[in-house]
Amino acid sequence: MTCAAEPSDSTKTETSRKNIISRIIEYFSESNRSYPTKKFDFSIIGGPHYSSDSKFGIGILGAGLYRSSANDTLTPVSQVSIYTDLTTAAHFKVGICGTHIFPGDAKRLTYDVSLSSISTRFWGIGYDECRDDNNDSKYKYLNAQVRANYRMRLGRHIYIGPLAAIDYIKGGNFEKPWLWHGEATHTFNLGVGALVEYDSRDNLNNAFHGTYLRLEQHFSPRFLGNKYAYSSTSFHASHYSPLWKGAILATTADCRFTYGNTPWGLLSTFGGSSSMRGYFEGRFRDKSVITACAELRQHVLGRSGVAIWGGAGTVFSRFSQINSRRILPNYGLGYRWEFKQRVNVRLDLGFGRGTTGFIFSINEAF
Repeated sequence: MTCAAEPSDSTKTETSRKNIISRIIEYFSESNRSYPTKKFDFSIIGGPHYSSDSKFGIGILGAGLYRSSANDTLTPVSQVSIYTDLTTAAHFKVGICGTHIFPGDAKRLTYDVSLSSISTRFWGIGYDECRDDNNDSKYKYLNAQVRANYRMRLGRHIYIGPLAAIDYIKGGNFEKPWLWHGEATHTFNLGVGALVEYDSRDNLNNAFHGTYLRLEQHFSPRFLGNKYAYSSTSFHASHYSPLWKGAILATTADCRFTYGNTPWGLLSTFGGSSSMRGYFEGRFRDKSVITACAELRQHVLGRSGVAIWGGAGTVFSRFSQINSRRILPNYGLGYRWEFKQRVNVRLDLGFGRGTTGFIFSINEAF
């Protein structure tokens, strides 16, 4: 009578690896399932990415969904996202953002706290300087910011409330310092203000229908200790319409106007992951900005979808400067994967005038 041979170490390792792989596959395959009894549904995804801004990097995104009242299934779901990113271009960013919906959707609290240290590029201030490729220069950028607003519901879709913002911005190692026009290399800015919202969207993160309007007025006066005293007015509008099975047409328009002595780090800009995708984030900056975009989102199969978009935008300090030559085009296409219910991971390839950018992010651009 003989005994069965013990499995070799290599067989044990192979089995262990299969178990790990199986667990990973199971984790992602179930990440978008609904768990009504689960008070806080949190999942993490991470992986490599590439963009023209930051080069190769590793990003980790965590998304949590919850309800402030477990028995209230009619109130929109609250969300919190935690993110961190590290790239070969010396980009580092970590932050937390989200929206907390109070019971009955009577109040909403939105917040965004982040810290970033970036080796990046600067082209100047104003369209003409920013458009000049010869101004392309390197510098280091440190930014710590806190954004928060608290809204109370006045009507069925109307919200109003205060907002606050804290920004610490520091620049250094300027390759072409004259492009800053003598402004301070670092600033601390404290701002307060108010906002009014109209929100009839069916979902805050990935709307299938509805309209969202937001008007913000921001003040950073000198008596709050700000060296650069300025104010800003921002307006956002977006609308979502179902077209055919699985297709959504999403449109948006944004504008931001600043007045007074706006510091260089708080000027109006576009580019990056959500506005004029494909342009280097912050390349175009001035006192004011206007952008518009239309995006077709199509569910394809299972948890996968695609998107195509087209838009335009410009920066300016006076309305008289707006003309057809200064309007910059933007278009692109992307892939969507439903990470959690109505929470997409997106891969976007954006194009602009003489520029291309690749984006890995969570949630829709708008």
